[in-house]
Amino acid sequence: MTNTRRWQLPFVMVLALYGAVVWLLTGLLPVKDGAPDWFAPLRAGGWMAWSFPTALFFLTILLLLALMAVWEYASPGGNPRVGLLRFETTRGDRLFISLLGSAYIHLAWLGLIGPNLWWALALSVVYAIGVFRFV
Repeated sequence: MTNTRRWQLPFVMVLALYGAVVWLLTGLLPVKDGAPDWFAPLRAGGWMAWSFPTALFFLTILLLLALMAVWEYASPGGNPRVGLLRFETTRGDRLFISLLGSAYIHLAWLGLIGPNLWWALALSVVYAIGVFRFV
């Protein structure tokens, strides 16, 4: 099996599993006035208000970790390099820096601008691309 084919099947399997879980979650959405209520708790009276966006957030973090595992399987070693921060980082380090920075971007956006987070998400994606490229 070639090196390219070595990671394709696990990558597709992880994405398919993510899609299946999101699809199942949409089936669990409560209905209000005949339409899905995206922000209502998925389980009323639970220990945490697991709304669809909250569940999707944590599933996306799990997806990123699974994809990093597939990437490590396909190309072991983590590709360490020295970037702008002037210390050696691996792919996992850069993912952690991206997630941490994105959390701060979203918190600052909430505090300074307001609850519409779509532009904060776009800024976080640009930030993550920059971290993986230059750090």
